[in-house]
Amino acid sequence: MKPQLRAGFAEIEITPPPGTHKIGWLKDIVPDSVHDPLHARVAVFERREERIGFVVLDTLSVRWTTTQGIRRRIEAEHGFPGRGIMVAATHNHGGPAVAHCGVVPRDDGYVEEMTGRCVAAFGRALDALRPATLGFARTCEFDVAANRRVIMRDGTVRTHAHFTEPDAVCLEGPIDPEVSVLAARGEDGTLLGAMVNFACHPTHLGGGTQFTGGYPGVLAREMRSLGCPHTVFLAGAQGNISCEQPAGRPVFSMDDAGRRLAEDAWKALGAMEFSDDWPLGAAATTVTLPCRVPSQDEVRGTVRGAQRFIDPALYDEGMPEVLERIRTRGAQPAEVQALFLGRLAIVGIPAEYFVEHGLRIKTSCHPRHALVAAQANGMVGYVPTREAFVRGGYETTFAGSSRLAPEAGDLLADAAIRLIREH
Repeated sequence: MKPQLRAGFAEIEITPPPGTHKIGWLKDIVPDSVHDPLHARVAVFERREERIGFVVLDTLSVRWTTTQGIRRRIEAEHGFPGRGIMVAATHNHGGPAVAHCGVVPRDDGYVEEMTGRCVAAFGRALDALRPATLGFARTCEFDVAANRRVIMRDGTVRTHAHFTEPDAVCLEGPIDPEVSVLAARGEDGTLLGAMVNFACHPTHLGGGTQFTGGYPGVLAREMRSLGCPHTVFLAGAQGNISCEQPAGRPVFSMDDAGRRLAEDAWKALGAMEFSDDWPLGAAATTVTLPCRVPSQDEVRGTVRGAQRFIDPALYDEGMPEVLERIRTRGAQPAEVQALFLGRLAIVGIPAEYFVEHGLRIKTSCHPRHALVAAQANGMVGYVPTREAFVRGGYETTFAGSSRLAPEAGDLLADAAIRLIREH
């Protein structure tokens, strides 16, 4: 008789070649070295006829067209249904130009090579499928991440402000402290691999001239040293969350953040109960998100609360393209996907999603245990809360990376909650 449940994991290196441009820092950077390798990591689960899989890249984002290409090729070459595959990015700011970003064009040659490697890694994960039991547990981490938006005395928000500034009043919002871990164990009790979900921007070394996999890469290496051969990291709703500490608490380095999260994940592993009773499933829907109709002050970056990072001229340079895109399209389609493993529901959101939206999804789906995987199956840019738009700050400042209407976040959350409740 076919085993009740099987799991397989694999990874493949996707470190860019010399001369590849880097994205994630609002300026053009061509790295001159590699700090540590980048990977695509894959997890596949099978239960009778039910099959789902995850492909996670050490990149800033993954475009919808890239997602479609990876799914199509996996389906064609491996016979695995594309509707059951989530393709996500860790949101690593130390990776290659997998999308057009400001003045940096997409590197189509690299994306094509990366796609092929993802398909190959998926095949390896299928070859690695073994009878398995799964376990789930979570712990909380309050030191690594902080809400990076600070309310100032005039009622506006400044992203990455600090409480040493006399006009800083309070943080705008919370963090999501959950470190959630799903682990697979073979018939002999050895770990096959794990998936870890946490919400915090991986921005370390982003502005430098090295490629890196960021703290998710450190996490995977640390987990391997502890005895977990494969760790797939799913970035949570982290649009307004980073390792920077506005209140002056110690800032975790890339290595320290990865090591701390590995310690947290290993602690969660120790509390798990394993079984093979994990029904699998997949569902998805497409949401039409309205774009903003910007005022002239928004276009010029002079509206109250606007905050242009690094070089305001870069915003002006890209503005004609953004305005033309809005004029010709008017709205942005976005896929919301939910993959189910037992009582877990992992929701893919194609955005830099504010933590408040992620927490709303989590608290609206009980008794299901909902997790959010942001930067999944595409990228529509920053999706703040309605309240954040009133106060301003970097994430709401009109640009190619922030062009959707204030209601977009609620539309995505509504769709995610519906998918989970209807399953």
